[in-house]
Amino acid sequence: MRKEERLSKPKRIYQIAKQINISHQEIVSFLKDQGLDVANHMSPIDDETYEVIMKNFASDLYLIEQDQKELDRKALEDQRRLEEEERIRKAEEERLARETEERSRRDAEEQRRLEIEDAKRRVEQNRIDAIEQAKREKIEEESRKLAELQAAKERTDLDKLKAAKKAAKPTILRPGQDKTNKPKATTADKIIAKKIERKIKHVVKTGAPTQGRPVRGKRRRTFNQKEVDASIKKVMTSMDAGKKRKRRRDGKQEEAVEDTIYRVSEFVSVHDFADLIEIDVADIISKCMDLGMMVTINQRIDKETIELLAEEFEVKVNLEDETATAMEEEVAQEELDESELEPRPPVVTIMGHVDHGKTSLLDHIRNANVIDGEAGGITQHIGAYAVPVGDGKTITFLDTPGHEAFTAMRARGAQVTDIVVIIVAADDAVMPQTIEAIDHAKAAGVPIIFAINKIDKSGADAERVRRELSERDMLVESWGGKIPDVEISAKHGTNVDDLLETIILEAEMLDLKAKPIGKARGIVVESRLDKGVGAIATVLINRGEIKIGDSFVCGDFSGRVRALKDDHGSRLKNAGPSAPVEILGFSDVPRAGDNLVVMENDKEAREVSAQRQLIRREQDFKRMRHMTLDEISRQISEGKVKEVPLLVKGDVDGSIEALADSFMKMSTREVAVRIVHRGIGMIKESDILLAAASKAIIVGFNVTVDSNAKLLAKTEDVEIRHYDVIYAAVDDVYQALEGLLEPDVVENEIGKAEVTDLFKIPKIGLIAGSMVTSGIARRTAKVRLVRDGEIKFNGKLNALKRFKDEVKEVIEGNECGISLKDYSKIKVGDIIEFYTEEIIKRKLDSSPKK
Repeated sequence: MRKEERLSKPKRIYQIAKQINISHQEIVSFLKDQGLDVANHMSPIDDETYEVIMKNFASDLYLIEQDQKELDRKALEDQRRLEEEERIRKAEEERLARETEERSRRDAEEQRRLEIEDAKRRVEQNRIDAIEQAKREKIEEESRKLAELQAAKERTDLDKLKAAKKAAKPTILRPGQDKTNKPKATTADKIIAKKIERKIKHVVKTGAPTQGRPVRGKRRRTFNQKEVDASIKKVMTSMDAGKKRKRRRDGKQEEAVEDTIYRVSEFVSVHDFADLIEIDVADIISKCMDLGMMVTINQRIDKETIELLAEEFEVKVNLEDETATAMEEEVAQEELDESELEPRPPVVTIMGHVDHGKTSLLDHIRNANVIDGEAGGITQHIGAYAVPVGDGKTITFLDTPGHEAFTAMRARGAQVTDIVVIIVAADDAVMPQTIEAIDHAKAAGVPIIFAINKIDKSGADAERVRRELSERDMLVESWGGKIPDVEISAKHGTNVDDLLETIILEAEMLDLKAKPIGKARGIVVESRLDKGVGAIATVLINRGEIKIGDSFVCGDFSGRVRALKDDHGSRLKNAGPSAPVEILGFSDVPRAGDNLVVMENDKEAREVSAQRQLIRREQDFKRMRHMTLDEISRQISEGKVKEVPLLVKGDVDGSIEALADSFMKMSTREVAVRIVHRGIGMIKESDILLAAASKAIIVGFNVTVDSNAKLLAKTEDVEIRHYDVIYAAVDDVYQALEGLLEPDVVENEIGKAEVTDLFKIPKIGLIAGSMVTSGIARRTAKVRLVRDGEIKFNGKLNALKRFKDEVKEVIEGNECGISLKDYSKIKVGDIIEFYTEEIIKRKLDSSPKK
């Protein structure tokens, strides 16, 4: 309710009577005696009448209310003042943003104008250069034609000269000379002929005459023979390589026609992928580069890259889940022989809404067998217990949490069970977690037994429970249906034996059997990290027999059984089907729901574990997302962070699962929660590094922080939050989300003191004798020490004294002694400011589901 509404809303007589703890008839009689017209105790009254009543019946309470109203009024004024200051601040920021945008626009226009002028200058220069080039080419053409004409004229003159000389001079035959022989050219003729030949060659080679000023022009690049040979060799080599690649592709096409399919696992290395599809690794790397991916020969490639490369090289691949492959190949199921199967105890899961009596029922059953019950409170993890019920029969019970946050744990309980017992309180009827438990049991396909609890309480209505169950298609035997139902009282043990008989009868109808010998298999119900002994897991054995010394693999981790304990804490040598046991000997904490399989030896278990851990690391690395420029731009434009990453560490896997699910359900349109990592055990340096890389907040549930991790967290500026109750964690994280993880803190200064003298007291330290110059010096307030306008200390008080006595506060004008916590460098004249902090939380559009 808003403060304005609380101040203005009229009250009624019965409300005032309840408030001051008197009969409303007394107030009605009093008002009538005062001459006021009052109908009955439901009549509203005004403020004046309210003051008369309070002064007469509760004067002290009236004064307190008046003080409270004054405080509310001042708080409302302060809130309005802060809102006005925030509005002014936003208006100033918008003005500055507009000025910056306008300045950027003007700078961009000036830059564009300069670029346009520069482009115009370049275009004009190119035009001038083109004109000059055309002129030069025209001059060169005219010079070449002139040289050709001159050479032709000189050759014609030479031919005429030769003909004239031949006609004027008589032919004289020498002895032995034939008349057909031509006369030899004279020396002058040879000189003229060579001169003309040189001119012709020069004109043909350069296109310019030998005489006159040579014409300047661009010089073409010339290549020597060595460069030409190298270029030809390079082209031929490239052609040969292309032919080889084509032949390889043709071979792959022929294999594809034969429907050859290559089995490839995700995150295979480039080298292994090339060997698998019989293509040169250099071609794979080259193709990746063509596709924009820089890879190395040993780099692992993901599923999308494998499919893309297969399409490029026209081969067919079948991608397999490497984790599943390792499970199937290394941890293969043994063939079962029906003759070896023997009856086993049933596994019964107790489910239902919170506080409907699930743990109370289990406490009664266990107490009847001289077993101490749980320590009370609300169950926050799955408990597994083996309970003898007579005639040599045993029932294994699983107790699951009922709160909404433990959905995953209830689902896990339904998946490992044979029979589900759903507790419904007769005084509370069918609730949301009851419906959810029914859905989980239906999904698991297991029989259901309804136990209607608290029939001994007043207001219990078992028929109402049956009616509401029938409305959800769950018709019980009492109403002619097929689902067993038993009315019980877990507190007094009423009809609990009937419930156990119903469970035994249902188990006999199921004919539950398992192989009691051979390699054991089981499923992890719960796991945790113990400071003394290391990783511990509660395992429900499905088949076979597990013994001390057995080597096993569980999820991603391997181990060897060092100790076996039952639900009482007693040590065992072995355990068979349907037995819940605590196992010591894991190399690390497994996850709830992981399968435990006994292997032949330690070597085989370690090999399977190493392979799974390698695949897990590859998958975790692939899931890690880094902040991109586009994402940063989007967040800046929207003015808010859309995603809040969290790293969750806890003491047991079930609580971690519940926390993670609860956090994910907090996501709204304004902020979304992303679980970067979740694990069991104390917060270590690796967690800090992962949180720093993904900008995540660490949420620790019932765990501590390693000393080195604390230092690293401070260096990397990683926030760590500790919780021991799941509701507090959910509420606190939601409140942090409301303020985008950082609530607004407003400082309210309440007083100042000036240091006038210093005293050193043995065993106490430095005491600053001070005078309170304004306000109040309060012992619980935070303080700042200011010297010459600079803050030297910001923290808490160690002591506040008046003379020799410790006091809570000192008012203005009085002297006092002040000792600061972990700070002693105080000087005379320092100012100590006292202030309080007010945290203002921001609200989201929606609230978390509860």
